[in-house]
Parts: sequence; C-alpha cells; structure tokens
Amino acid sequence: MQITWYGHSCFLLTSESGYSILTDPCDQETGYELHDLVCDAVTISHEHHDHNCLAIVAGSPEILRKPGEFHAGEIPVTGFPSYHDDAKGANRGENVVFLYLIDGLKVLHLGDLGHMLSDEIIEQIGDIDILLAPIGGVFTLNAKMATTLADRLNAKVLIPMHYKTPALHFNIEGLEPLLAANATRRVHHLNANTATLTRETLGDRRLLILDYKRN
Repeated sequence: MQITWYGHSCFLLTSESGYSILTDPCDQETGYELHDLVCDAVTISHEHHDHNCLAIVAGSPEILRKPGEFHAGEIPVTGFPSYHDDAKGANRGENVVFLYLIDGLKVLHLGDLGHMLSDEIIEQIGDIDILLAPIGGVFTLNAKMATTLADRLNAKVLIPMHYKTPALHFNIEGLEPLLAANATRRVHHLNANTATLTRETLGDRRLLILDYKRN
C-alpha cells in the first residue's frame, strides 16, 4: 500500500489495486493549500473545519463519518467511537478512530483523539501495523501519550500527524517531543510525502516521518 501525507491529519491511503481513501481533509485556514484531491472514499473523524473540508475533494467519493463496520470498495473499514478531549466530549465533542485493512496491513487513523483509548477498544482493535497518530497536544494526544498508545497497540510503524510544521497556523507542539519519547524506535526521516509499505518492508518498532505535500 501507498501512504501520502498532505499535511495535518490528511493522508491518502492507496491499495495495490489503486483504490484510495482520503482521511480528514483540511481547509486552507490550517495553512495547507490543498485542492482537487482525487480519491474513491473519504473518512472524517469529526466535524471540525480542519478535518471535514470536502470542498478540497474532487468528484463524489463515498463518505464515512460515523462509528460502525463498512466497506470502502474492497477495503474493510471500522470506526470506533472516541472523544476529542479527556472529558468524554464535554469540551470538544466526539471523534471516530478508523481502522482500515489494506493489502493485508492494519492501519489505524486516530483523528483528533484526546484521551487514551479504553482497554476494551484496544482489545477490539488488536495489534496494528501502522498507526497514524496526532502528537501536537493542546487539542489532541501529545507525543508521550501517542507513544504509549503505539506501544499498547504493538504498532510496527508510527507515523505522526497533527503537529507544528512551517505551514501550520496552529500553535501546537512539533516533532521534537516525539523524537525524545521514542528512544527505542528506529527513526526514519523519509524526506518525501509518500511511502510504500508492504508486509515484507514494514519493519518493526519504526518511527516514520513523512514530509507534507508542498505546492
């Protein structure tokens, strides 16, 4: 499968067959200038402008934005209920954590998760291959919490998202705390916004840092 990071929490997940799922499209107020993104389906973790901007998406893809079990083309997708804060949604509302099974790999996108997942949800999800996790704190998990959750899920590859970059207008934490919290993971700075991962090339306990899409 191929993973492309457009910035913030927006990724394009493309299977070997060419079917693609876009996650959490963000509007240009974030600082990421995205438009006319092509995909077959879109998952939206919650209804905030930096995660649900369908105006930047071309065509009429299938939209998934609730918990439950679905199929996007040939890809099984499961949405798990969660919250945008540590007060059961009282401050920032609900959030959906999406699990995708693509080319035999389990990929988990946390959206704007603001708390540690419960033991019950972690057990339902099981061990995963690739974790797409917010690390910026303030509105979501911070680097330490994301690392702890990656360990609890036995994630082979941790890919950070929703953190401070030169493009982002939000005042949240950058990559440095994540690097400090992952002394036991191999760090791979790809210097590109797209990575191709297979069962054979996945590796184990790896921190994969993608560059965001630049105009």
